[in-house]
Amino acid sequence: MSEARARLLASATRLFYAEGLHSVGIDRVIADAGVTRATLYRHFPSKDDLLVAYLTDADAAIRAQVEQVRTDGGAPADVVRAVAASIADGIRSPGFRGCAFLNAAAEYPDPAHPVHQAVLAHRQWFLSTVTELLARTGETAPEPAARHFVLLRDGAMAAGCLSDPAPICETFLRGVEGILRYRDVPVTN
Repeated sequence: MSEARARLLASATRLFYAEGLHSVGIDRVIADAGVTRATLYRHFPSKDDLLVAYLTDADAAIRAQVEQVRTDGGAPADVVRAVAASIADGIRSPGFRGCAFLNAAAEYPDPAHPVHQAVLAHRQWFLSTVTELLARTGETAPEPAARHFVLLRDGAMAAGCLSDPAPICETFLRGVEGILRYRDVPVTN
């Protein structure tokens, strides 16, 4: 990656996450990155391309975080707990403004838009990954359990930037513990 592209992406990432995708214009990214308009368009032919690159980088960071947790090892349930703990750590971090993907989906609701497609691809990967991790714990219904985990995560990400994140994270982690503790308990209608 060229230095100019890296600066553009770093500026876009900081600005888009802090202020929103629609509210930050290309001129603002150019000024923040200290590059010319021609340089921006050489690397990103459109704002949509820059937005997708921003989300692709966010996706890569989360994938690396999950892979690090997997590499650190431990019992399968402890790996699930460690993924949840890393999410809670993110919610408690300074400047937390919610989930970049949920924020992007709210701004780009059209399922055919490239930004929305990037959101869906990330979410599908995350659901598949959590399903796999829960299956390793011996969970016989890992997909519904993973959907529950993702739902808890989404709620924690949304609420974590609206109020004190401490009780939000505590509730999220308790919910994940509940998924692990009560696996294979039949659901009755």
